[in-house]
Amino acid sequence: MLDEKKVKLMTRLAFYEQTQGKEDFKVSAYYRKDYASLHTICSIIWVTVGYICAVGLVFLAGMDNFLSSMSFGMMFLMLGILVLVYLFLLILYGVIASHIFNKKHRESRQRVKKYNHDLTRLLKLYEREKR
Repeated sequence: MLDEKKVKLMTRLAFYEQTQGKEDFKVSAYYRKDYASLHTICSIIWVTVGYICAVGLVFLAGMDNFLSSMSFGMMFLMLGILVLVYLFLLILYGVIASHIFNKKHRESRQRVKKYNHDLTRLLKLYEREKR
């Protein structure tokens, strides 16, 4: 005979496995610090690539104007400003990415713990049924 509690529990477990479970199991396989560090470093690398591309495009678009109207000192000033903006963006994106990925790992771990707790409950229901 079917037990309503077991059916509801199995349905909830199967639904979780098919939706969030796939991603949560991958995320929770890492330690929180490792997961956040890895993804923060990847974010910083992509910010660097994007910044280089954006600065390169702006420079190529206005190269004639830049080179004809700038003195040597002005070029150093522009280079300094570009470096400062880059460092600001790097720190900003690093802090934001670290916060986001720490939160994502924490939430995934909580959902996986609830999933494991439900699995334990299901196992206990099966053991009670055997007796």
